[in-house]
Amino acid sequence: MTVEVASINNCDRLKKDLPPDEAVEAEQTYYVKSGGLAAVAFQILVIALSHPDVAFRGLLAALRLGEWNLKSRAFAMFYLGEALLVGRWMRTRSLSHLHVHFGGPVATVGMLAALAWKIPWSLTLHGPDEFFDQEAFYLRRKIESASFVICISDFCRSQVLRIAPDLDDSRLVVVRLGVDCLALRLPEPGFAAATNQRSPLRLVCTGRMVAAKGHRILLEALARLATEGVDYSCTLIGDGPERRSLESLCKRLGIEGRVRFPGAMAHRQTLSEVAQADAFVLASFAEGLPVALMEAMALGIPCVSTMVAAIPELIEDRKNGLLVPAANPEALRIALGQLANDVEFRLKLGQKARATVEDRYNLATNLDVLAQTWTRKLSGNR
Repeated sequence: MTVEVASINNCDRLKKDLPPDEAVEAEQTYYVKSGGLAAVAFQILVIALSHPDVAFRGLLAALRLGEWNLKSRAFAMFYLGEALLVGRWMRTRSLSHLHVHFGGPVATVGMLAALAWKIPWSLTLHGPDEFFDQEAFYLRRKIESASFVICISDFCRSQVLRIAPDLDDSRLVVVRLGVDCLALRLPEPGFAAATNQRSPLRLVCTGRMVAAKGHRILLEALARLATEGVDYSCTLIGDGPERRSLESLCKRLGIEGRVRFPGAMAHRQTLSEVAQADAFVLASFAEGLPVALMEAMALGIPCVSTMVAAIPELIEDRKNGLLVPAANPEALRIALGQLANDVEFRLKLGQKARATVEDRYNLATNLDVLAQTWTRKLSGNR
């Protein structure tokens, strides 16, 4: 199967700063906005003049999106311009099917490209943002216009059926995400037992510092843990608009000496930090199915997370991790205290976590499932 990649935005790093495999991929990727505004505008004009039927279909579809909201209509026009460029690129490359990997604005571009150029398309839905504001994301229109929809979890599938209850079941398939279990190796024998006996308890949390990640609840739980005399350190990896207020909250709670904010880190550095942790914590209020949890579990690190979205499909409470209600610092404090006081329990959860990922969230296996799904769907078979 030949797959070529287009990206609406340019690469966020210089190619010299990319790992070798990503640098190769970047060289082969079509960046829709490359060349500057004037060049992009000229290309769109050429497409409109040479393919007026395509431009007209796209314009009608874009106008239907914005309805009477002028701001939404303006954005729809921008998305249309990008869609015309994507469709032309596909035609010049003789590409016959468009697949979009997320349900947000990029899928709006994909849908407009499909409607304007009469190209069959499909999408993968992750959630949660598009499920919260389905009207703003035109989610029902996307689902109904796509040839098929891939969901990353059973929870995701349930939301698609909530939004489009009449959708033919043959157009909906669950293909789970995964991580590279060969690359994410367990610590050497004896390492976990030795490090897990050390003090303080090492906690790690990764994620963008936004309200939905629940960092404030985590800090409140950590403050309560400190009053119980539990010795711990916590590393919050990531950056975002909440970072300064979170640092201030640490000071108000009196735990600034226990919590570290290293900022955003490269993926390999992040995995190195996670691999040395005694436990991984994710107190999110809203998620799709966090890859960060899968990676920690593959490394044999016991995880504590919340009962939201598809997380309970990944973590079974007290079997391969711990689950707590979202926005409940006391429940989170109790769970972290259990891990702090029971080394054997941590080891057991970590071993079961690794087994779960190997069985159901192994990237190699799930990529095969994805490829088989595409092959079956694109050949016209259900």
